[in-house]
Amino acid sequence: MGYTPMDPDQLQAFLTAPVRPGILGTTRKNGRPHLAPVWYVLDGPDTLYFNTGSDTIKGRTLRRTGWAALTVQDDRPPFSYAGVSGPVELIEDLEQVRHWAAILGGRYMGAERAQEYGDRNAVPGELLCRLQIEQRYGVRDVAD
Repeated sequence: MGYTPMDPDQLQAFLTAPVRPGILGTTRKNGRPHLAPVWYVLDGPDTLYFNTGSDTIKGRTLRRTGWAALTVQDDRPPFSYAGVSGPVELIEDLEQVRHWAAILGGRYMGAERAQEYGDRNAVPGELLCRLQIEQRYGVRDVAD
């Protein structure tokens, strides 16, 4: 076999650091898949947050289905990847949007820019998305 499943601690570590974008998967109304990169942050082992606009394909699809999957990869040999999926709650409260958007901005762009991203995203039409992780998987060393 050319890969090794991650144990729960390895999976949590892989999803946490180093910082990588995730690819969010949703299902369009016509059944076709939709994939888009997102910034994400874990809040404990079972909750993941990201932002999107309410009028984006992601936002409209999440409002309709309430479900998503997210995958993250390390594109350096020997290659690893992980994924999670579950129901998604959409939160429009601007203080919560600001709080988590600042955390996301700090995670991806550095602490000095965290508040800039929080303020930028705390506007009507921007959603905070809370994915409750029901399924998870991780595979490491695919090329070994």
